[in-house]
Amino acid sequence: MAVVPVHQPPSHLWDSVLQLTKSAQDKNSDPLLWALQLSSSLNSAAVPLPSVELAHLLVSHICWGNHVPITWKFLEKALTVKIVPPMLVLALLSTKVVPNRHIHPAAYRLYMELLKRHTLLFASQLNGPNFQKIIRSIDDVLQLSQQYGLPVCEPGVLLVEFVFSIIWQLLEASLDDERLLELTPDKSSRWPTRPQDMEIDGPDSFNEKRSEQNEGLKKANTAMAIEIIVEFLQNKVTSRILYLARRNMPSHWGGFVQQLQVLGAHSSVLRTLKHITPESLLQLSSDSRRLLNREGKTISRQEFHAVLSFGSLMSSACQSHGASSSGFWLPIDLFLEDAMDGSEVAGTSAIETLTGLLKALQAINGTTWHNAFLGVWIAALRLIQRERDPREGPVPRLDTCLCMLLSITTLAVTNIVEEEEVELLKEIERDPTNQGKDKQALGKRRRDVITCLQLLGDHEALLTTPQSVCSVANQAAAKAMMLRSGLPVNNGYYESISVNDMPINCTGNLRHLIVEACIARNLLDTSAYFWPGYVRSSNQVLRNVSGQVPAWSSLMKGSPLTPPMVNALVTTPASSLAEIEKIYEIAVNGSDEEKISAATILCGASLVRGWNIQEHTCLFIIKLLSPPVPSDYSGSDSHLISYASFFNVFLVGVSSIDTVQMFSLLGLVPLLAAALMPICEVFGSSVPSPSWTPTGEELSCHAVFSNAFTLLLRLWRFDHPPLEHMMGGDLPTVGSQVGPEYLLLLRNARLASFGTSPMDRIKSRRVSKFITFSSDPITMDSFPKLKLWYQQHQKCICSTLSGLVPGTPVHQIVDALLTMMFRKINRNSHPVTPATSGSSNSSASGTDESSIKLKVPAWDILEATPFVLDAALTACAHGRLSPRELATGLKDLADYLPATLATMVSYFSAEVTRGIWKPAFMNGTDWPSPAANLSIVEQQIKKILAATGVDVPSLAVGGSAPATLPLPFAALISLTITYKLDKASERFLTLIGPALNSLAAGCPWPCMPILASLWAQKAKRWSDYLVFSASQTVFHHNGDAVVQLLKSCFTSTLGLSSSHVYSNGGVGALLGHGFGSHFSGGITPVAPGILYLRVHRSVRDVMFMTEEILSILMLSVRDIASSGLPRERVEKLKKTKYGMRYGQVSLTAAMARVRLAASLGATLVWISGGSSLVQSLIKETLPSWFISGHGLDQEGRESGGMVAMLGGYTVAYFAVLCGTFAWGVDSALPASKRRPKVLGAHLEFLASALDGKISLGCDWAMWRAYVSGFVSLMVACTQKWVLEVDVEVLKTLSKGLRLWNEEELALALLGLGGVGAMGAAAELVVECEF
Repeated sequence: MAVVPVHQPPSHLWDSVLQLTKSAQDKNSDPLLWALQLSSSLNSAAVPLPSVELAHLLVSHICWGNHVPITWKFLEKALTVKIVPPMLVLALLSTKVVPNRHIHPAAYRLYMELLKRHTLLFASQLNGPNFQKIIRSIDDVLQLSQQYGLPVCEPGVLLVEFVFSIIWQLLEASLDDERLLELTPDKSSRWPTRPQDMEIDGPDSFNEKRSEQNEGLKKANTAMAIEIIVEFLQNKVTSRILYLARRNMPSHWGGFVQQLQVLGAHSSVLRTLKHITPESLLQLSSDSRRLLNREGKTISRQEFHAVLSFGSLMSSACQSHGASSSGFWLPIDLFLEDAMDGSEVAGTSAIETLTGLLKALQAINGTTWHNAFLGVWIAALRLIQRERDPREGPVPRLDTCLCMLLSITTLAVTNIVEEEEVELLKEIERDPTNQGKDKQALGKRRRDVITCLQLLGDHEALLTTPQSVCSVANQAAAKAMMLRSGLPVNNGYYESISVNDMPINCTGNLRHLIVEACIARNLLDTSAYFWPGYVRSSNQVLRNVSGQVPAWSSLMKGSPLTPPMVNALVTTPASSLAEIEKIYEIAVNGSDEEKISAATILCGASLVRGWNIQEHTCLFIIKLLSPPVPSDYSGSDSHLISYASFFNVFLVGVSSIDTVQMFSLLGLVPLLAAALMPICEVFGSSVPSPSWTPTGEELSCHAVFSNAFTLLLRLWRFDHPPLEHMMGGDLPTVGSQVGPEYLLLLRNARLASFGTSPMDRIKSRRVSKFITFSSDPITMDSFPKLKLWYQQHQKCICSTLSGLVPGTPVHQIVDALLTMMFRKINRNSHPVTPATSGSSNSSASGTDESSIKLKVPAWDILEATPFVLDAALTACAHGRLSPRELATGLKDLADYLPATLATMVSYFSAEVTRGIWKPAFMNGTDWPSPAANLSIVEQQIKKILAATGVDVPSLAVGGSAPATLPLPFAALISLTITYKLDKASERFLTLIGPALNSLAAGCPWPCMPILASLWAQKAKRWSDYLVFSASQTVFHHNGDAVVQLLKSCFTSTLGLSSSHVYSNGGVGALLGHGFGSHFSGGITPVAPGILYLRVHRSVRDVMFMTEEILSILMLSVRDIASSGLPRERVEKLKKTKYGMRYGQVSLTAAMARVRLAASLGATLVWISGGSSLVQSLIKETLPSWFISGHGLDQEGRESGGMVAMLGGYTVAYFAVLCGTFAWGVDSALPASKRRPKVLGAHLEFLASALDGKISLGCDWAMWRAYVSGFVSLMVACTQKWVLEVDVEVLKTLSKGLRLWNEEELALALLGLGGVGAMGAAAELVVECEF
C-alpha cells in the first residue's frame, strides 16, 4: 500500500482541539455534539480522518490528569464516529492503563469495555486513507517489530500482531494480579503490566471509595480479563487471527501457551467463573492441526474430506466392492512386491522409501498411526504368504521377503516412532522448566505400535509361518513362555531348544518374530509376552532344558572359536549387536585362522536370518572389506594382498541372490561397491602366483579378483542390453545412468549428508561404535584400471572392435588365450587367430608357452578378451569352429578367469544388437534344439497372457519354421547350458542369467520362448518360472499389450472384471499368489499386478504410460459411477449443496472405489518412472490434459456434471498421491528438494487458469472439482508443501477460490503459506468475517 502524504496542521489547531475538549468537559456537554463539532473542525483544517494525532492527544489528555467519566465518554464517541483509529487508541491505552490498573482499576475496566466493543470491528479499520501512518504509529507504540522480529508492512500482519499482543498483555496482567508470574518460565512479563514508578497512594479517581472496594473491583477486572482472553480464543474472527499467530510465530505462541497453562493450573479467579474451566481454557489453545468452519468450530480431516466426498468410508459398502480398508495400503503392497525385483539400484534404501510412503499414506488417508502400522505389517505379511510355498526357480525370494518383514519394515516403523520423539525432545529442551530434568520422551506413536501388534493377532491366516522358519518362530514363542513361567531368558538357552523340548502346544507364528524384532529395536519391552493370547499357555514349562550353554552365550563368556562352536555360530543368528561386535573384534584382532572363522560366521545365519541385527552385520562386512593400512606397513605391494583368504570368504559368502538383494534393500549397495573397487583394482593388477588358505586350499589373486569383480558388476544394471544404453536418451529411467561412477556418487552424497538432520543423529545411535566411514569423496580416478576397463566396456557397446596391433602385449595375450581355449583344434587344423590391424608374424603357441604368457594381471586378460571372443565367434561363423567347440572354449576361458564372463555378456549382447551375424539354426545337430518343448512353452505363455486379460493376436504359436537365434546369443546360451546347477556355479550363472533374459527380451519373437525351452530341458523343476519369465517378453515388443495389462490391473483391483477370479477386487485380485502350477496339468492365472511389476522395467518409453494410466483412470471413474450411482439417484443428488451428499451408501461406495483407483494409478506411475515421471506428470501432462479437454466423454458429462465432478476429485487425489509418493509429505526424502519447483509450476498453472490467463478445454465441473480437491488435500494432508509455494501464487489461487465461494479453502491455503501470506490471510478473515 502506498503511503498517503498528509498535510501537517499547525500546532495551534491541536491547541484549539484541546481547548474545545476542556470546555466541553467543564460544561459536561453531550459527547455526540462534541464529536460532531470536532469532526467539522478537523475536516475544515483538511486533517485526514481518522486522525493519529487526535488519538494521541485524547489518550494523553485522559491519562491521568483528566481521568473522569466525561472524558472517557468523549473518547468512546470519537471511536464511534470514526475520527480516531480504534486499534491505535487501544494500543495507546494498553501502554497507559494496564501498567496502572491497580492504581486506576476503573480505567482498566473501561479499557476492557472499549476492547470488547471496538477490537472486533476490524473491517472498518483496514485499508483506510492513511492506514500506513496508523500502522507505523501502532508499531511504534507497541514496538511490534522489535517484539516479533517481523517488519510490519501490511495491514494483515499488523492485525495479527496487534490481537496477539493485546490478549498476551491481558494474560500477563491477570497472572500478575494473582502473583502467578513467578511460576512462569521467564518469571517476568513481556508486556508492561506495572508502572515504572509505583505510586503507593494514588488519587481517588471517580471518587473511588475505600481500598476494600478497590480490591473487589480489581478481582472483577481480573475475571473480566480472563473472560476477554477466552472470548478472543473462541470468537470466529479473533480465533482465526490467533491461529495465524500460532502457525507463524511458534516460539512466541509457545511462551503464551506456557503462561496460559500456569493460569489454568493455579488461578483462583478462573475457578470462580461459571462458564469457563481450566480444561476448556487449555483446550482452546491446543496446538493440534485444525481447520475451522464457518461457525468457528473445529473439524477433523476426515470430516473435511467428507465435504469433498472424500470422507470416512462405510465398511459394508466398501467390502461389497472389494474396497476394504486394506485398499488404503495398496501402494505398500505394490512397493514391497516391486522391491523384490532387485534389478535396479535405488538411490535411497527401502527403509527410507517405505518410511516416506507410510507417512504419505497416513497423512492422505487421515488414519491413526496404529492403523498405519497395522497396514504396513499386514502388507508385509501378505508378501510372505505369496512366497510361503513358492515354485522352484533360480531366484529364491523367501529370505528377502523375511528381511522385508522383520528388518526393513521394523526399521521403517522405528524411524517414524523416533521422528516423533525427536520433536518431543526438542520441545522439552526448549522449555526452560525442564532444564536439569531427565529428558525422556515417549510419544504416542510408540503406544500405537503396541496397539497395532496386539490387533495383529486377529489376523491368524496371515501369521502362518513358512516351513523353513517354523523352528525360529517356535523358539520366539518358547522364549515368551519361559518368561511367563518365571524362567530367565537372558542367558540364551532358548536358542538351543529343540522340538522335543517344546511344550506340546507351543506353536510360534510370524507375530512372535515381529514382536522379537520390535523388542530388539527398543520399540517394545518384554511386557509384550504377557499380552492376552500371545502364547497358548503359560503354565507349561520346557520339558527338557538342556544343560549345554548355547554357542553365542559361550562366545560372550570368552570361549575360544573351536570348529564345533564355529559351526554352531554359522547356523544360529546372533541375537544382539554386542554378539556381532564380538565377532567383529575377533575378525580384526584374532589370528589368521580366527579371522577366517569370524568372516565365515558373519556370512552365515546372522547375515541371512539375523533380522534383528541384519544391517549391523552388513555394515561390519563392508567395514572388514576395507581394512586400513597398518601403521607399520612398509611393503611395496598393497596391504590388501595379505587379506586374500579373508576377503574371499566374504566375497563368496555375500554373493547369493538373496544376500545381494538384502544389501540393496538396506541401502548399502553404494558402500559395498566402494569397498569392492579397491579389491578389484589391487588383485586385478597382481600377477598370479599360487597361495594357500589357512585351510590348505589353493587361492590365486585371479580367483579373488573374479569373485570381487563379478559381485561388483551385479550391483548395477550391467546385465541390460546395449540397445537400452544407446536408446536411453532422456527417458526417465535410472538404468541408463547406473554404473560405477553413479554408485560412487551415491556413496559420496550419502556420507556427506549423513548427520545433518536430527533423525540422522538418532540413527547414528543405533550403529555400532566400531562402524565409521570416511566422508571424503571417492572418484573413479582412484581406480585407473577399473576406469580403463569400464571405458572399454562402453566402447565395446557402442562400436565394433578395432585397434589390435600385432606384437603388442595385448596381441600376445589374445594368442595365448585362443591357444588355451582351442588347443585340441590348433593341433589338428588351422588355428583360431584374431583379426589385427596389420599382418602378424606370430603363430599359435603351444600349451606350455601359452600358460607362461597368461601369468599376467587379470586386467590385462580382460583387455584382451573382446578380441578373443571376436576371433572365436568369427571362426564359428566361418565353420572353422563347431558350436560345441565354441561353447567348450568359452567355458575353458570362464573357468580360467571367471571375470571374463562379464566381457562375454557385454560383447555378445552388443553383437546381437548390431545384427551383423548370420542366424544360428537350433536344430539339435550344430546347436541345442528347443523343439522338444517349444510348442508347449508358447502355449503356456499364451494361456498366462489370456488369463491376465491380455490378447496379442500377432503372437505366433507353433509353426514349421526352424528355430533360429542370433549367433552371439546362441553362443551365450550354449555357454550357460554347460554349467552344472550347483553352489559353485551359482555365482556365475547369477551374473549371466539376467543378461540372457534382458537380451532375449530385446530380440525378435520367439527368442525368449527358445531360451525358456532350452533351459526347461536342463532344469525341469524351473519350468514354471521360465515360462512366466518368457511371457514378460511380449510387453517389451507390444505397447498395446502393456495398455491391456494396465486395464486388467484396474478392473481386477476395482472388482469390475467379469472373471470370477477378480470379482471381489482389492489387493488379493491385483497381486494374487504369484505364479506356479498349483493345478494338475496347467498354469494358474498370474495376477495382473504381479505381471506388471515384472515387466514395467522393460518398457522403454515410460512417458506414454502416464497418459494411458490417466485415461484408464477416467474410464474407471465412468464405470464406477455407472455401476454405483443409479440415474435416478444422480438426479436427486445433483440438487444438493455439493452436488452429492456425503453419507449415501451408493455414493460412499463409489467414492471408495474411485479413491482406490486413484491410489492404484498413482502407485503405478511412481513405481514405473519414479520421481522423474511424477515430475513430468504434474508439470507437463496434467496441464496439457486440462487444456486439451481430455477426460470424460459426453456420456460421462451427463447428470449436471455429476460424474465429471467425481472425475475431478479422482484426478486431484491421483495427483497429490503421486507427489507424496515421489517427494514425501515432509523434507526427509532426498527427492523432496525437487518439489518446490515442480509444485510451484503446477500451482502457478492453476492460478493462471483461475485468473483467466489460460483457456481450458475440459469440463468446468471437473476443473472446479480438481482445483478444490487438489488444494483441499494439500491443506489437510501436505501442509508443508504450501510453505514452499510462492506467496503471490497462493494469493492468486486464494482469489480464484473466493470467486467460487470457497472462502474457507482460500483462508486455509493462505493460513498455511507462512509469514509471507499471513497478512493476506488475516485480511481475508476480517473481510469475510468467518
